[in-house]
Amino acid sequence: MTQQEFQQSIEDENPPVSVGPALAALWWDAKGNWEKAHDRAQEDKGQPGAWVHAYLHRKEGDIPNANYWYARAGKPECKVSLDQEWKEITSSLLAQ
Repeated sequence: MTQQEFQQSIEDENPPVSVGPALAALWWDAKGNWEKAHDRAQEDKGQPGAWVHAYLHRKEGDIPNANYWYARAGKPECKVSLDQEWKEITSSLLAQ
């Protein structure tokens, strides 16, 4: 799936079945459902889930919690806009 296809799928009712929980979390975030996004991020116990989890806590303004999850993901604290970070994470996860 390409970045463009993923972004177009946000118009659908549910995330694409072909994506894992981390990407599904970003999909729900783009739909404006932070709670569902957080729940899906927690389903992924690996690095992708931790990275998305960090982004979500940064978005809610809980920077200490976000930094904990960035460390778990092996990522530095993010300084770009939330939109740019969302695009970077989705692009990286779609490439895997």
